[in-house]
Amino acid sequence: MTHNIPSTMRAMVMENKGQPLRLQMLPVPAPAAGQVLIKVIACGVCRTDLHIIDGELPAPVLPLIPGHEIVGEVVALGEGVTTLSPGEKVGVPWLAYTCGHCKYCSMDQENLCEHALFTGYSVNGGYAEYVLALADYCLHVPENYVHPGGAPLMCAGLIGYRSWRMVPEHAQHIGLYGFGAAAHILVQIAQYHYKSIYAFTRPDDKAGESFALKMGAAWAGSSLDAPPVLLDAAIIFAPDGSLVPQALSQVDRGGVVVCGGIHMSDIPGFPYRLLWEERVIRSVANLTRKDGELLMEVIQHVPVATIVQTYPLEQANEALQALRHGKIKGAAVLVM
Repeated sequence: MTHNIPSTMRAMVMENKGQPLRLQMLPVPAPAAGQVLIKVIACGVCRTDLHIIDGELPAPVLPLIPGHEIVGEVVALGEGVTTLSPGEKVGVPWLAYTCGHCKYCSMDQENLCEHALFTGYSVNGGYAEYVLALADYCLHVPENYVHPGGAPLMCAGLIGYRSWRMVPEHAQHIGLYGFGAAAHILVQIAQYHYKSIYAFTRPDDKAGESFALKMGAAWAGSSLDAPPVLLDAAIIFAPDGSLVPQALSQVDRGGVVVCGGIHMSDIPGFPYRLLWEERVIRSVANLTRKDGELLMEVIQHVPVATIVQTYPLEQANEALQALRHGKIKGAAVLVM
């Protein structure tokens, strides 16, 4: 299969923290050994992108093309690539590289690798018409997800699913704090397993509550409200540290509170009684390639349908602002 690869591409570039992205024409990069060149079909707009652009994640490699929820088509191979072929459809997630030999990689915890690189943070991402990725870190995407609706699965879906796997299997009543891209995917997986989801939104966000109920939540209310039952577990996707003691107050004895975001404001002090009775707080850090393989297998059996609001590439700043102000129900996606 042959592809006409242009010499230049459009990309939205972060030049400095706290400033809008700038549309630029850049050379299309050539894949090095082990890499593939991917023509981007769509790239999700993730809250992590906001944390990077706002400087809350401190060390982006600038200038930077953000974006780590990528679906696209392989168009060129670097030397030594045998696992992918031109024309194959792939996903590119947050995890871009691990060293393979540090203590974490040796313990099957590559998400904690001491030398990891991340798409759209330490290497260029998918707010562009083309992107490079290491072939070994690309995901084979089922054909029915090779469209803009498949892009949020590459992070919102993956981090949501990794968080889900940290919830005890016996848990029946599960709270989701922050009903955005990850939660609206996860509620569908929960329904498939006959679990009840209790959705917590921003105070007075009646549209968010309605959206959660429409997606299958058993109950929806403000993050300040008490659900109708004690929860067996809770997952916090909103980057608000004050939700940690709030969630602890709503989980039953032995319950688990999972913090699913890469960034969160400081957790305020709280009385020990909220943690007592063997409640657990834990965080999710990045993802592993195994997480990706498992989710790609799950979505072949669980009919996950993402709700997306699409934007052309050059409107990336508008998409980020809509996400910042809570105006996206589901996920925002840039289409090329």
